[in-house]
Amino acid sequence: MKEEKIIVPANGYVMLFLFLALFFGGIAAIITLRSPWFGFSVFAGIVIAFGFLMVQPNNSRVLLLFGKYVGSVKKNGFYWVNPFYTKTKISLRASNFDSERLKVNDKLGNPVMISTILVWRVQNTYKAAFDVDNYENFVRVQTDAAVRKLASMYPYDNFADEGHTEDITLRSSVNEVSEALEKELEERLAIAGIEVLEARIGYLAYAQEIASAMLKRQQATAIVAARHKIVEGAVSMVEMALDELSKKQIVDLDDERKAAMVSNLMVILCGDKDASPIVNAGTLNH
Repeated sequence: MKEEKIIVPANGYVMLFLFLALFFGGIAAIITLRSPWFGFSVFAGIVIAFGFLMVQPNNSRVLLLFGKYVGSVKKNGFYWVNPFYTKTKISLRASNFDSERLKVNDKLGNPVMISTILVWRVQNTYKAAFDVDNYENFVRVQTDAAVRKLASMYPYDNFADEGHTEDITLRSSVNEVSEALEKELEERLAIAGIEVLEARIGYLAYAQEIASAMLKRQQATAIVAARHKIVEGAVSMVEMALDELSKKQIVDLDDERKAAMVSNLMVILCGDKDASPIVNAGTLNH
């Protein structure tokens, strides 16, 4: 048998009434009638008592009879089963697993620290009980293996200056990476009858030995991008200023004066510090 078998045992309350009748009735008969034969009634009541089974909500019991799988009880309630059954409890509740931070290499070979948050639960009690040695430990080990594989499939970030332009990265493509992680975990945990409810990256950062260098690189990239925008805006403003001066004929500028004006405006608009104005009290030639 390789599949789960769901069973519903006998009602426990009926057997509880029978247990009370046999056990206490037998004791009363022994005392009043002084007959040892009623000891069999007491013994039968004790045997029946070992068959009571209580299943709480979102829990299950896997039943074995001398090593043979009988079935699984998933419906909560009070039941009675064969007293010789071995009853193994398996929780069906959703469990949360936060993995340790692992040091792995991304697709470009950069060492990164990464961890995952996994929400899972047992779906197939037969597989969880018999196809793996310890299903909870199996979840932990396979999650770590899946995270290592995932990190090696994608780069941490895009680096256009080196020609590395990926559609999916660990840092920016959160949804795509989470979907890939869930798919990988579903394939790995299916053998243990585990259902993956959610999987996502819980922590992601460069490893300590390159974190400082990568931070400077990101800052430099941001500065270059900001400067690019500033220059674009400055050129547009200078062009607008020259057009307005020419259109309204405020001043007639030759090529040399236009070049000087453009140079001054670009310095003012693109400079890091505020410009110090100089008032020209003479002519344009001074």
